[in-house]
Amino acid sequence: MSKWDELRLIARCVAGDDRHAFERLVDEYNDGLRRFLLNLTLGDACLTDDLAQETFLKAYLSLRSFQGLARFKTWLYRIAYNEYYSYMRKLKEEYPESETQHDIMDSSIEHNDAKMDVERCLKVLNETERSIVLLFYMEDRPIKQISEITGLPPGTIKSHLSRSKAKMAKVF
Repeated sequence: MSKWDELRLIARCVAGDDRHAFERLVDEYNDGLRRFLLNLTLGDACLTDDLAQETFLKAYLSLRSFQGLARFKTWLYRIAYNEYYSYMRKLKEEYPESETQHDIMDSSIEHNDAKMDVERCLKVLNETERSIVLLFYMEDRPIKQISEITGLPPGTIKSHLSRSKAKMAKVF
């Protein structure tokens, strides 16, 4: 979908002219957003569904604040990124000394070997590093777009990528 198509759909949503305009945006970006969130949550499908729903709801309610400086997709991923980190902060506040969500997942779903290797690599990274690695390698996002999504400077993104590669290499 082109940037102009996105802007037209957003304008229709904001004006209230087209009830189905936002539905078309959801259809366009739903799969990619869910894949991003599924990777962030290390395969927790229920949490992914909840976060995706919250992301689209917040995006819909905030459409008037969309300035069009970045693509809608970048703005949407930023909302998803914030939703995930908000969830993780709440989880840490509720269970400060217990297992984190990612430790709990160790005992849940059985995975094939390749998925287990990827998951093991991702688990050695902190949340910020994991987000950056997923955006760069799994979502093929350029450094500039990752910077827009995370709010971190491009140099910091590059440092996190370099550090993450070193950490993941130690797993093997």
